[in-house]
Amino acid sequence: MGSPHTVGIVGLGVISRAYLDTLAGVDGVRITAVADLDLARAEATAADLPGCRALTTSELVADPDVDTVLNLTIPAAHAEVALAAIAGGKDVFGEKPLAATFAEAQGVMAAADRAGVRVGCAPDTVLGTGVQTGRRAVDDGLIGDPVGATATWVSPGHEHWHPQPDFYYRAGGGPLLDMGPYYLTSLVQVLGPVVAVSGAASRARTTRVIGSGPRAGEHVAVEIDTHIAGVLEHAGGAISTVTMSFDGVATSARPLEVYGTEGAVVLPDPNLHAGDVSLHRRGGEGWQKLAPSAGYEDAARGVGLLDFVAGHGRAGGAMALHVLEIMESLHEAAAAHARRELTTTVERPSPVPLTPASAWR
Repeated sequence: MGSPHTVGIVGLGVISRAYLDTLAGVDGVRITAVADLDLARAEATAADLPGCRALTTSELVADPDVDTVLNLTIPAAHAEVALAAIAGGKDVFGEKPLAATFAEAQGVMAAADRAGVRVGCAPDTVLGTGVQTGRRAVDDGLIGDPVGATATWVSPGHEHWHPQPDFYYRAGGGPLLDMGPYYLTSLVQVLGPVVAVSGAASRARTTRVIGSGPRAGEHVAVEIDTHIAGVLEHAGGAISTVTMSFDGVATSARPLEVYGTEGAVVLPDPNLHAGDVSLHRRGGEGWQKLAPSAGYEDAARGVGLLDFVAGHGRAGGAMALHVLEIMESLHEAAAAHARRELTTTVERPSPVPLTPASAWR
């Protein structure tokens, strides 16, 4: 057996726990360094990981004992950390979005290309059995020719539960950049790349009130739109409609539905790796649940990093760049009340065969 692939983590906030839980004990991967603005937090995390050291970010990205930098910083810092890692000759896998802006993300991808290193990006929920089983149903022709889809996510906003929600209401935040990557990446996985978008957007309030933690009752300024409705034109001819909101209370809409000439398929919440997939075929007996037929079984956050390390690249930078352009173009289209054509495209990644947990852990 060869040497394990070494990973250094930058950013040890809430999301890092899920990655650490997934990566702990995985054969062939070892966390060798961690960094955080809170040095005490980095030291405490390193103490729980055999052979791991607490470093500064600049030390970590230059460390010869790190092959891949896992970038779990806030969106505003994604590009800065990714570029530093690339300059250090490291592969980078980051949380979504790839960067706070499309221009920054282009810079990250261009720098990686020049340096000959790889870029990967969440979400990896699309590699679980939920989205992958839905994709296989479409690929196998069970709904005929795809003609459209809907994607819906509505909530009253993260300030109700998150103790530090400020970044959700600044540039790089908002419902589309926060939750949109799960839904839009799923749509591209199932229906292929998008060629043009149009949309409308609004914000219901100019401030939000933090509902939990030590800052409860404090007001946060809202600097971005918080309700987005969009239309996506896919290269294959299908048309998707998307609603993402921090302004609603709730919705009974299914998260993802794909319609075709011979049937329809419902996919589960793409913020999760698994869930029920249901199929309704013309002349059939109504909605029927499909058994999982593709995807990483029992997947958890971090499976995309493992897929990336293994060389599959299904959660790749090109996909993240395309999805970020979709999102930014939706905001631009809404502001201008005009249709926007995209400049990027992406190949649909190879599907994930049904893979038991014992084979990927």
